[in-house]
Amino acid sequence: MSDVLHVEVRRERGSRAARKLRQAGQIPAVLYGHGQEVVPLSLRHEEIEAAVRHRAHLVSLEGGVTESALIQSIQWDTFGVEILHADFYRVTKGEKHEAVVAIMLRGEAPGSKQGGVVQQLLHEVEIMCPVELIPDVFEVSVNELQLHQEFTAGQLKLPEGASLITSADEVVVHCVDAARMAAAAEEPALAEGEVAEPEVIGRKKEETEEEGD
Repeated sequence: MSDVLHVEVRRERGSRAARKLRQAGQIPAVLYGHGQEVVPLSLRHEEIEAAVRHRAHLVSLEGGVTESALIQSIQWDTFGVEILHADFYRVTKGEKHEAVVAIMLRGEAPGSKQGGVVQQLLHEVEIMCPVELIPDVFEVSVNELQLHQEFTAGQLKLPEGASLITSADEVVVHCVDAARMAAAAEEPALAEGEVAEPEVIGRKKEETEEEGD
């Protein structure tokens, strides 16, 4: 079920008009796509913020226009806190569209009790999917993840009619040996220290003595 966003058609444009909208708790937006006209819109800040917070892709626009649309892009302020502008792309049921979907881990891996550390390497995947079936998020259970095991993008359960754009071999999460990981992290640092230090100091000392002579 898609989020419902109540929108109005904007009559005034420009940065000054946009600032007034934001001060009134509204966000400027545009709707485009399918060769139709671009429609400037405004909508409630709390509605678009809620849709973005729970990672919605498909939304239903109601009010000034009645359309199904994808949240195409969001413009944030410098600090990434406040939404400044939203772009919506018109879609129809059954139409396929590319989407980037977040991945969230659920559960506790048995491997973590065997001296392992669970690492999530991939936090989102790109799929081609019927717009009405695009998931808000992929939930991956690690309840059966043993030490030295991994879960790849190809193992994600996709919606019917969807296909994976991200490589199926990409590792989403794995459980690695904590002791080996710590040892591997220390070795490069020691090697660098052993090579770098002596000669620079010696060379500078020789140069100083030659200048004194």
